[in-house]
Amino acid sequence: MPGTGERVDELAPFDPFELQDTVTGDIRDPYPMLAEMRAHSPVHRGQIPFPGVHANPIAPLGHPQPVSVLGHDEVVRVLRDNETFSSAIYESIMGEVMGRTLLQMDEPLHRVHRMLVSPAFRSRILERWETELVRSVVDDLIDRVAGRGRADLVRALTFNFPVQVIARILGLPRAEYPRFQRWTVELISVVTNWERGTAASQNLRAYLLDFVEQRRAAPGDDLISDLVVAEIDGKRLDDEDILAFLRLLLPAGVETTYRATGNLLFGLLSAPDQLEAVIAERSLYAQAFEEALRWEPPVTVIMRRALADTEIGGEEIAAGTDVGLFLGAANRDDRRYADPDRFDIFRDPRQHVSFGFGVHMCLGMHLARMESRVAVDAVLDRLGDLRLAPADGEDPHIHGFALRSPTSLPVTFRAA
Repeated sequence: MPGTGERVDELAPFDPFELQDTVTGDIRDPYPMLAEMRAHSPVHRGQIPFPGVHANPIAPLGHPQPVSVLGHDEVVRVLRDNETFSSAIYESIMGEVMGRTLLQMDEPLHRVHRMLVSPAFRSRILERWETELVRSVVDDLIDRVAGRGRADLVRALTFNFPVQVIARILGLPRAEYPRFQRWTVELISVVTNWERGTAASQNLRAYLLDFVEQRRAAPGDDLISDLVVAEIDGKRLDDEDILAFLRLLLPAGVETTYRATGNLLFGLLSAPDQLEAVIAERSLYAQAFEEALRWEPPVTVIMRRALADTEIGGEEIAAGTDVGLFLGAANRDDRRYADPDRFDIFRDPRQHVSFGFGVHMCLGMHLARMESRVAVDAVLDRLGDLRLAPADGEDPHIHGFALRSPTSLPVTFRAA
């Protein structure tokens, strides 16, 4: 029975593109228009004019017109100033389906809750997860295709390995991962399908609550147990705090890691000389991953709300203004990066904003880096003579607006 912790018959996985409306905007390449807008001004008033895209909430009657921040320095300035720009805007965007999460907390509450959950991501814990969990999950998935000589790495690997890792980290039955993977994807699509998103939130809450109650009675060796017993200055997380964190962790750990890994593989496969360089010298992985995050971040826009009258990039911003921070546009700001549209793992490294900046810097970024490294290493070690090999009429490319990743990664390789 789901939620009891007992192993069930393995569920059939679902296709990563079955729920296409989770990607905000049916867009192949938003960057030329964003670059043109940024050249005019790094701060744009009003909605981004892509068909079907509502990256900023539409301002209610009487509220200031929302703005979009497209420049790197301007985005960093907003993220650094958490006193003027609040994350509480997420209460009205995702709070209904996730609960009260770190995403929407301002200081000092954010700091307290972050301190309670951050020990679960210590380097010692990550090292254990790498050796005991991530490698075995990745190897198992590659085993299924290694003898074929051809595969779509999105469907065979990148979409499935992060959720199976999260399942094991949380102590959930691995065989049930398609169930909560579907609920996770449906949850984050709430802006396009409210009823489906709220139903997924309720299903996920009920499913996870059973495990939280089990761990309170008998803590084990998993992340939910760590959250149950976490304590700072006599304060512990209650059930709703834990459930909210888990409903935030699942999309963050599942969606962003799969997209980031796919974007890196797409970049390397599209630049065979850089792929060969990484194969020959694995120490290049770190700079390749950071370049992929800069070039094609999995999440391209985040939100803040101005708490006081201020200015960004010379533009006056009234209190109450909703501010969209376009991380993808900031990462391709030609005032900071030379030839920014080119994927180049050998460029001089400069910090990107794909993991955010300031107090809300992504808590799971080291886990994402580790998972992606293990997956890419396994692909390069086990799938020799790897080449991007689309079939006739197939057009693999990175797609989407708020969330971006490859439509497919059709490859050929030397069968094991």
